[in-house]
Amino acid sequence: MQRPYVLLSCAMSVDGHIDDTTPERLLLSNVHDFDRVEQVRAESDAILIGATTMRRDNPRLLVNSEARRAQRAAQGLPPYPLKVTVTNSGDLDPTLKFWHHGGDKVVYCPDSATTKLRDSLGDLAQVVGLGPTVDFGRMLDDLGRRGIKRLMVEGGGTIHTQFLTQGLADEIHLAIAPIFVGDPNAPRFVNPGDFPGGTGHRMALAEVRAVDDVVLLRYLPKQPSGSKTS
Repeated sequence: MQRPYVLLSCAMSVDGHIDDTTPERLLLSNVHDFDRVEQVRAESDAILIGATTMRRDNPRLLVNSEARRAQRAAQGLPPYPLKVTVTNSGDLDPTLKFWHHGGDKVVYCPDSATTKLRDSLGDLAQVVGLGPTVDFGRMLDDLGRRGIKRLMVEGGGTIHTQFLTQGLADEIHLAIAPIFVGDPNAPRFVNPGDFPGGTGHRMALAEVRAVDDVVLLRYLPKQPSGSKTS
C-alpha cells in the first residue's frame, strides 16, 4: 500500500493572507487561475479541505467542466474526485454544500466523534475514526488503501500547517495575488509550527508561471533547493 502524493494548493495575498476577516470570501485568484485550479482538481483522485474552511466558505469543490469530467470518465475514473474533510470536534452542518454536490465523501475524525458524525450525516458521507486524535499519517494510509494516488489539499491554514510540519506534503502550489490584506487577524497560508529542517531547509523550486496578474510558484518541500525537478 502506497500513500497518495500530497499537493497543497493555496492562493494568498502578497503579505501572506488567504482571506480577510469580512463575512464574504476574498477572491484572490483570477478567472484563468481558477481554471488552472479546476484542472488540478480534475487530475486528482481526492480533494481535502478542513472543517473550518467548510464552515467559512461553504464550497462545493467540483470539477465544473463537462469536458474534464468526460476525460476522467474516459480514464475509468468517477466524474468527480473523492471529497475529504477532517474535523476534531465533529461539528459539521449536514446542510453544507460540500455534502450535496459531486461524488463520494469521507470524513476523518477522532474516534470520540464518530458516533456524533454518523448520526448527523447519515448516508451523506463515510465517517472514519483515526484514534484518540486525527492522525494525518493514518489518514493517508487509509486513502492509499482506497486507491487514492494523488491528493489535492485546498486548506485552510491549520490543515496546510499539519501536512507541512509532519513532512507529509510532496508539492505546494502557491498562487500569489497582487494585493495586500494588511489585517493581522486575517488567516494565513500556514500557522506557526516546527517545520522539518527549519530555516536551514530551502525547498526546490519546480516552476514559476504568470497567470495573468497572479504568479504561480511550485515548490517541492521534500527536495532541497538546487535539486533537479521534473
